[in-house]
Amino acid sequence: MIYKQFKDLQLSSLGLGAMRLPATGPGYGAPIDYPKATELIEYAYEHGINYYDTSYFYHDGDSERFLGKTMAQVPRDSWYLASKMPGNLMQFNNGKLEVSGKAFDRPLDVFDFQMERCGVDYFDFFLLHNVSENTYDIYTDEKLGIIDCLLEQKAKGRIRNLGFSSHGRHDTIDNFLKYLAARNCKDFEFAMIQMNYMDWTLQEASKKYDVLTKNGLSVFVMEPLRGGKLANPGASQTGMLKAARPADSPAAWAFRYLQSLDNIPVILSGMSTMEQLKENLSLFSKHDPLTQAESKLLQQVVETITEIVPCTSCRYCVEYCPQKLDIPTLLTMYNEAGYEIGWFLNVALKTLKENERPSACTSCGNCIPLCPQNIDIPKALRDFSEKVEI
Repeated sequence: MIYKQFKDLQLSSLGLGAMRLPATGPGYGAPIDYPKATELIEYAYEHGINYYDTSYFYHDGDSERFLGKTMAQVPRDSWYLASKMPGNLMQFNNGKLEVSGKAFDRPLDVFDFQMERCGVDYFDFFLLHNVSENTYDIYTDEKLGIIDCLLEQKAKGRIRNLGFSSHGRHDTIDNFLKYLAARNCKDFEFAMIQMNYMDWTLQEASKKYDVLTKNGLSVFVMEPLRGGKLANPGASQTGMLKAARPADSPAAWAFRYLQSLDNIPVILSGMSTMEQLKENLSLFSKHDPLTQAESKLLQQVVETITEIVPCTSCRYCVEYCPQKLDIPTLLTMYNEAGYEIGWFLNVALKTLKENERPSACTSCGNCIPLCPQNIDIPKALRDFSEKVEI
């Protein structure tokens, strides 16, 4: 197992994400198959994985309970537990704080509930769950006081390392870091983002990685295989990769891509079968980053999967748009929609006001001569508007 330094800790570079444990049925909320999941966790621990990630709602809340109970069999200081404050699930009804229908008086009660459910007296890593466009106001609501609550728990030693996860845009992450800086809050030390060789461009993970790194935060990775899609990218794409390295699986290419980046202590994988676990353990038995030629080949693979509008976010187009549309952001979403209109893209689209949507483009054409990449922006926004319904 490769181990990476994070502060004074040695973390297994491969972490186990407990969102897709062996289950008795389909879907993330399906009941856990306890015998198979126990075998999986025990094998992972015995073979060097020491970082385990869960959250309030994985497996309908049973992931926290199961993981805590299973890991209680081994010394507490030999493994690291990560969970998350579910601000993405919080609602206020009749003056009460609710999380998935369960009432709480304050964020501290949610934290205490999670700690009790995990059966621990401290979290090694604790995160705000998905700081994004639709949760930003919740996490920065100083009356609600989620951040103050977690800072207090960190000061008491009930949180050893504090961070946040995000499926948000890079500018949302940047704004959140500026908010923390304005509060002189230096307690956030890491962030977890969706990152893989597809989303490096599609979801602008490159910009997220850069803004986090420049602000001194370590980058933990989720969805390295994009929900399993990059483990089987297609016959043509697999053929391209096999021609270069016949013995390697597509999954090996995805993990080796991430090993090529320096500021990544942990790469989470939501392994649900023993076969997946054993393959991943083998892949993380040695450091084997991509060569420059292999990086170029992966870019070619991406280009065969989806056609990407080559926007560089120069923003020349924005200045002369009469609708004041954030064209680079819309084109990033358009690229994502060209590959998959998933849950997170739908959430991002729904946060847009009517005058911010692609349908607000009047096709005036002011942007076309300003684009150094010669993108037909009005056509792209028309196509985007027809592709999605918001």
